Amino acid sequence: MKKFFFKLILVSFLLHSCVGSSSIGVFGSGVSVAFDPRTVGMQIDDSIMQKNLMSRLALTEKRYLLSISVKVLDGNIFLSGKVDHPEEKLKITKLAWETKGARSVKSAVAIKGETNFKGTAKDVLITSQLRTALIFNKLIKATNYNIDTINGKTYIFGISMSNDEKKEVIKEAKEVYGVKDIIPSIILVEDLSRSKN
Repeated sequence: MKKFFFKLILVSFLLHSCVGSSSIGVFGSGVSVAFDPRTVGMQIDDSIMQKNLMSRLALTEKRYLLSISVKVLDGNIFLSGKVDHPEEKLKITKLAWETKGARSVKSAVAIKGETNFKGTAKDVLITSQLRTALIFNKLIKATNYNIDTINGKTYIFGISMSNDEKKEVIKEAKEVYGVKDIIPSIILVEDLSRSKN
């Protein structure tokens, strides 16, 4: 039974790694360029903000480069990862808000003492299952979404082509076993700042 569980975790981790890397666009803002409804200018602005924040995090503490993930979408900053102390989480959030052009900051940064290996394995499995469900759902452009699960809370970040698609993504997340809470940060295409001009 232990061998089966270990293999399941390994397969989930590999699936998480493979699928996750394909959803990162050329501009590094977390959605596939091929399906990205943002203008090239918006993609570049988001990429500059993301790189700016990452470099400031690295100057503050080099280990943040490996432990903190930053995604920027239409000026909205999404942070995830793990830190050792609550003060670090506050410092990272403050740096994000100080980024020029930031419209909002959502933090899914967890404190390391609050998680363990078993919990991390469950989180990876939840993320992998949801990614797979989004890929196979024809009503959803799966490449436009990033998913992070921390302590059973699933954070969904991306661009939805319609309100129906947004509802479908949330519905898929609710059907994944082990999800304690869903925190969607899904922007509708029509709500993108520069699509209104």
